[in-house]
Amino acid sequence: MGGEDYYLELCERPVQFEKANPVNCVFFDEANKQVFAVRSGGATGVVVKGPDDRNPISFRMDDRGEVKCIKFSLENKILAVQRTAKTVDFCNFIPDNSQLEYTQECKTKNANILGFCWTSSTEIVFITDQGIEFYQVLPEKRSLKLLKSHNINVNWYMYCPESSVILLSTTVLENVLQPFYFRAGTMSKLPKFEIELPAAPKSTKLSLSERDIAMAIIYGQLYVLFLRHHSRTCNSAGAEVVLYHLPREGACKKMHILKLNRTGKFALNVVDNLVVVHHQDTEFDGTVTFHHPVLPARSIQPYQIPVAGPAAVTNQSPVPCKLYSSSWIVFQPDIIISASQGYLWNLQVKLQPIVNLLPDKGRLMDFLLQRKGARRLSCLSVHRVMLTESDRATLPVVATVFDKLNHEYKKYLDAEQSYTMAVEAGQSRSNPPLKRPVRTQAVEMPHKLVIAVLTEYIRSLSQFQIPVQHYFHELVIKTLVQHNLFYMLHQFLQYHVLSDSKPLACLLLSLESFYPPAHQLSLDMLKVNCRSSSIQTPSVGCPRFIRGIGGHDNISAPKFLDAAKQTDDVMLFYTIFRFFEQRNQRLRGNPNFTPGEHCEEHVAFFKQVFGEQALMRPTTF
Repeated sequence: MGGEDYYLELCERPVQFEKANPVNCVFFDEANKQVFAVRSGGATGVVVKGPDDRNPISFRMDDRGEVKCIKFSLENKILAVQRTAKTVDFCNFIPDNSQLEYTQECKTKNANILGFCWTSSTEIVFITDQGIEFYQVLPEKRSLKLLKSHNINVNWYMYCPESSVILLSTTVLENVLQPFYFRAGTMSKLPKFEIELPAAPKSTKLSLSERDIAMAIIYGQLYVLFLRHHSRTCNSAGAEVVLYHLPREGACKKMHILKLNRTGKFALNVVDNLVVVHHQDTEFDGTVTFHHPVLPARSIQPYQIPVAGPAAVTNQSPVPCKLYSSSWIVFQPDIIISASQGYLWNLQVKLQPIVNLLPDKGRLMDFLLQRKGARRLSCLSVHRVMLTESDRATLPVVATVFDKLNHEYKKYLDAEQSYTMAVEAGQSRSNPPLKRPVRTQAVEMPHKLVIAVLTEYIRSLSQFQIPVQHYFHELVIKTLVQHNLFYMLHQFLQYHVLSDSKPLACLLLSLESFYPPAHQLSLDMLKVNCRSSSIQTPSVGCPRFIRGIGGHDNISAPKFLDAAKQTDDVMLFYTIFRFFEQRNQRLRGNPNFTPGEHCEEHVAFFKQVFGEQALMRPTTF
């Protein structure tokens, strides 16, 4: 399989940590996305690394028993370590604060702590088998204050740090889930909901497994993802992922079902709002779905592990990484950890291969416009593929793609306008500056298709009330002229396919030698759209054009003479100069310029090039 077919890849710079072994235990903190390597219970060192951490955190702690769980608070201010089923130990990592450990025991009698979650830099939640306890940590006093608690039988729990929601599994079948939401010192109980378990024979006892549940933010909404396995005896085509929408207010509802069309062991990630399903029993896996499957199954792109060590040793070839190893552990939203290999990767989506894998270009544009960093890719790659000879799309498809793109472009322009108004009102800007578009490879195609595509794009811009830049009109006209399609040019102008403007009128004027009616078309267009003040703008067309638009007795001579001089065409300068001499003779009976016209520089240039004898003499009767 070629590299261009892989649309999933592991990040180039993974977090590397000491491999798990009998001496070294590895833990992962889902809130801070940190890996803890704890050697000998911490006595011989603890090393903490994360994807965004430039410098790892290293420290030692007393070996007071097996470490069951270890996590930093947000901002790495307080360390929490669970060693027993009843207590959690704390240690301050705040400057000028005591680093002596202090301990908190769970309040509920006979309860065992299943784990804990930090919800802020000083707030922590204990999850026990009999309920949930919400504490505020007081580092200065080296103590904790109970803020709120709730008693409920708990089988297991799951935490989504991006939404600050903890999900508790209850009941014998473990399929009734109770969510809690945490924010700024408050704990809110959300409506509980039930996960529908698949049908099974009476002799089989089914229960909801923690490994089949995930929580993730998709398009700004919190979803609970249930990986539902069907019994081999039922007629189902395979497993499926059921998406339950969990709002802040209101009941949780089953919203979407993603058909996987296969059975076996699966794991879930969510990358750039895409649900990624890893299938561990086959080599072909990693099905990406977008509410419904849109792409063929593909493996993660092969990954090479560089050989670590001194420079002389690292000349060895990189070692291929075994993908979908049994030692892989998947965390939300996009984390893959191999404890046996000592790596933490972020899973990434490669958009370029998808351009070729998704044949429906309208659906492809919808797909890409919702991906991060895909705006330029959608403009360039999709259009290039859509217009190449081998995969050329029909004109209705081209029009659909243009409309989808310009719909987003219009929203961007409206946002820019709002920003401009906000800046004028004194508000600050938070959006990053846009990058300049990059050039892409030109696509060769028939001239009639060029004209049709450009016309569709102009139509789409006009439909969304987006100003059409002059160069689009210019390209259409030049293509028509190059292929002698003057009848089509006349129709485009007559039916206002090409909007009237002064630049367009000037362009038509230059085509008079190829198409004589263009002269009158340009004059008519300019009379309608370029009156009074706009006529004062220099135009170096022929004197016949200046006369044709009217008002030639009042136009500024220096502006036109400056424009003519800048063309480096001495004969053009001569023609323009002579025109104004004749105007002066007709109006004042003398061809000479008056001092108020400020043409001394141009008269001197005329004498230098053509000689004083070339100046027009006053006509006497």
